[in-house]
Amino acid sequence: MISLLGLIGALALLIYLTIRGMNLLIAAPLTAIIVALTGGLTLFPVDDAQQSANFIQSYMAGFSGFIASWFFMFLLGALFGKLMEDSGSADSIAQWIVGKTGVKNASFAVIAVCAILTYGGVSVFVVAFSAYSIALSLFKQANLPRRFIPAVMAFGSVTFTMTSAGSPEIQNWIPIKYLGTSPYAGWEVSLVVAILMAVFGYWWLQRMLNKAIAQGEVFESRENDPIISDKTLPHPLLAAVPILTVLSVTFIGHEALSQYALVLALLSGCIAAWLINFRLFTNLSKTIGAGTAGSLLAIGNTAAVVGFGAVAKVSPAFAIAVNHLTSIPGNELIGAAVAVTVIAALTGSSSGGQSIALPVLAPHYLDAGVDPEALHRVIAISSGALDSLPHNGYVVTTIRSICGETHKAAYGPMAALTVVVPVVGTAVAVMLFLI
Repeated sequence: MISLLGLIGALALLIYLTIRGMNLLIAAPLTAIIVALTGGLTLFPVDDAQQSANFIQSYMAGFSGFIASWFFMFLLGALFGKLMEDSGSADSIAQWIVGKTGVKNASFAVIAVCAILTYGGVSVFVVAFSAYSIALSLFKQANLPRRFIPAVMAFGSVTFTMTSAGSPEIQNWIPIKYLGTSPYAGWEVSLVVAILMAVFGYWWLQRMLNKAIAQGEVFESRENDPIISDKTLPHPLLAAVPILTVLSVTFIGHEALSQYALVLALLSGCIAAWLINFRLFTNLSKTIGAGTAGSLLAIGNTAAVVGFGAVAKVSPAFAIAVNHLTSIPGNELIGAAVAVTVIAALTGSSSGGQSIALPVLAPHYLDAGVDPEALHRVIAISSGALDSLPHNGYVVTTIRSICGETHKAAYGPMAALTVVVPVVGTAVAVMLFLI
């Protein structure tokens, strides 16, 4: 009981400190210590032969493991975003989009760009880096409050695209290993739910934007915003070549190289952005330096939260919580949705929630005769709901490191679009599969 209270209290404290703006490199390990102490874990190994879990080794395994897996993607993703921004390519694409859709549809344009990149196979973290410069330019031209940029990018990346049938994102592929399904499992229901989430979310976004504008909110420029009004912009078609390069290389290499195809794709995109626009850079060294620094801050913040999740997973309370959640009585699809959603909230990761729940849920529900395609789609959609709480790595990276906002200003709209909307989508998916 003490361990469970400690886990819940530490998670609540982490969320509170995150919203208050505390440095995550301090807040995450600090709250993880609470989990360790209340769970009976030692803070550090007593001797070299100790095999039991302890705070330092568990935390650093999660922290360093995340960096080892994602460092090059974060680095190249941040560099790609800065190259697109400082060369004027992002503004060129933004102006072309505004010319086609009108300045009033800036938010729709950002959502569309993020959705195309996500469904094209680009990691959601990298999409945030790549799309921010375009979003910033569009919001500036439309004079929309910039605190909505994280929510708009997240809505296009981690809701109706990330967990839909056919999506190349990992959240749609993890269930295949355990259920023997395909990435197109339950595509009919998935299509209905995706359209519902897209329409409902966009309607809600417009209401929030209109309310903010009516209260006098406008776009506020900052000193570190790119200033390119006095320089020549590349042609929109040339400006789009680096993005098309990333999508093409990802598509061609994803089967042979798996996630490493994205590293090659981003490197190719960076090279293309430099070759096409090398005459337009005023200070290439500064651009590379800013991109590198941004990537380190982003991956450090995210890894800090992953470390918290690693400590939580080895605590006695977490095993108890998983056992209870994965044995919820009643309808199996509802039980699976609740279990995956809550575990994803505890770990701050949609893929983490699936990876922990599926080894237990899959055999049990398949033996009970549950349709594997329905189970696949419900688990995929539900994993993308409560994972987007304030301490989620993607949320922290997008709001703080990429967009330079605070949780207090930006998290409200993001919660509406990336927590509430997917919860509604999950409920609808379960209902449709039960009909």
